Amino acid sequence: MAKAKQKQTSALAQNKKARHDYSILKTYEAGMVLTGTEIKSVRASRINLKDGYVQIRNGEAILMNIHISEYLEGNQFNHDPLRNRKLLLHKKQIAELAEQTQNKGITIVPLKVYLKHGFAKVLIGVAKGKHEYDKRETIKRRDQEREIAKAVKRYR
Repeated sequence: MAKAKQKQTSALAQNKKARHDYSILKTYEAGMVLTGTEIKSVRASRINLKDGYVQIRNGEAILMNIHISEYLEGNQFNHDPLRNRKLLLHKKQIAELAEQTQNKGITIVPLKVYLKHGFAKVLIGVAKGKHEYDKRETIKRRDQEREIAKAVKRYR
């Protein structure tokens, strides 16, 4: 019996600022509708998720404010770097997202982009904004956990 190969899905782009500014409540994996030059730029990791967000319009999830650099070998048919991109989700998932974003302070942010079986996928998270004191507490807790891990490692 041959074992199925486990492909590692390494992130092409990550939104580290999102986990700092928001507490992630739930995550979804979505496909992206991309043009030919866009997917080539994504494969080259020329994508920036920093200020991106997702909006639900007319029963569709739209990824907004994501910068995918123009493909270097592209010609006059190159894409617009900041165009809105449609996300591929099930209707049930889109309905859940639309319902959750009706609450005050809830937004949908992209967390990372990766390739899965040759297709570009984006991990989006339903997020609630953190206050400044929440951010400090998170940093403090992380530092304490690091110190505990150091101490445990030292005594092993």
